[in-house]
Amino acid sequence: MAQRELHFLFLNIGHFLDHFFMLVFATAAALALSQDWDMSYAELIPYATPGFVSFAVFALPAGWLADRWSREGMMAIFFVGIGLASVVTALAETPLQIGAGLFAIGLFAAIYHPVGLALVVEGRQRTGMPLAVNGVFGNLGVAAAALITGFLIDNAGWRAAFVWPGLLSVALGLAYVVLVVRPARRPATAQKTQKTPATELVLERRTLVRVFAIIFFSTALGGLIFQSTTFSLPKVFDERLPALAASATGVGWYAFAVFAVAAVGQLIVGHFVDRYPLRFVFAAVAATQALLLFLMPGLTDWAALVVALVFMLAVFGQIPINDVLVGRITKSAWRSRVYALRYIVTFSVTASAIPLIAWIQGTWGFDRLFLLLAAAAAAIFLAVALLPALRPAPVAAE
Repeated sequence: MAQRELHFLFLNIGHFLDHFFMLVFATAAALALSQDWDMSYAELIPYATPGFVSFAVFALPAGWLADRWSREGMMAIFFVGIGLASVVTALAETPLQIGAGLFAIGLFAAIYHPVGLALVVEGRQRTGMPLAVNGVFGNLGVAAAALITGFLIDNAGWRAAFVWPGLLSVALGLAYVVLVVRPARRPATAQKTQKTPATELVLERRTLVRVFAIIFFSTALGGLIFQSTTFSLPKVFDERLPALAASATGVGWYAFAVFAVAAVGQLIVGHFVDRYPLRFVFAAVAATQALLLFLMPGLTDWAALVVALVFMLAVFGQIPINDVLVGRITKSAWRSRVYALRYIVTFSVTASAIPLIAWIQGTWGFDRLFLLLAAAAAAIFLAVALLPALRPAPVAAE
């Protein structure tokens, strides 16, 4: 039991670091690199694109290798690899070099979702709460990226924002090998779990095709909203909170507070999805996003902070809904492949969102971006209205 809990803790920390490292550059570009390299924010952020492309492209190879070799071994590579890549990125002297470093970070970051999430649910009948807790750690990684990066920029420069977290990740990787990988190889701990089939919904072919279309459509637009808001929020706060945040650390604190509070949106939505029709919960979340994103243009200081907090609650709250939906309608024999496809869609949209943010922010400013995202949330709402009624699947006692 203790070993399982220790492993779960490492997996949660890994999810935290996965999202943390993917957003360090977003804060560094907004608050330091634009001054150091005499480039605008819109000119800098496209160099984040290679990292998000590799984040998407290498997810399937990572999952394939984990299945044929070792999931625990791949997690050790994740911790050490992403840490070393971050340290090397700190040596960059040009935008092209930092783009190459971010590509390497994305390559190792791609390991986590297909491997780490498989380990989170391995041997469990009740996967909802472990996935929710793990998801909150990922969201806190998003939140901490702005806070910790801003603090390190103010006190030690932008290079330190890559170096110190990178060294910590390497140390965690070595500890993971000693405390988890080696004990897992002992015969007494091997193959202790067996899967118990969960209750599955049986849908007609036409209904199944319609549900999958809605899943992938809402995944794509939801990924656009998530990436655009989480990546750009530090810069939005830098522009919109002049009376509240006067330094990089101040911007980081406000971004951290919003992301940290919004992280509980996953738990709130997970609670309602287990008790009420999924399509009603999904529609409410999408409608909240559309309304608040529509209200955001032109707001500053406290009004901007409050509205940003509420729409980020809805943005984070949408994360588990499609995963729950996939789990209810897919057979266990091919469920992992459907999850893999869903994350490929998410990560692909994540990569494409970066140049979109650069173009819209550089041409029209963030107000136009918020209106575009509000339209995307409204489109999700209309798509969700086409979902059939799906009751929560019964869960057998462990």
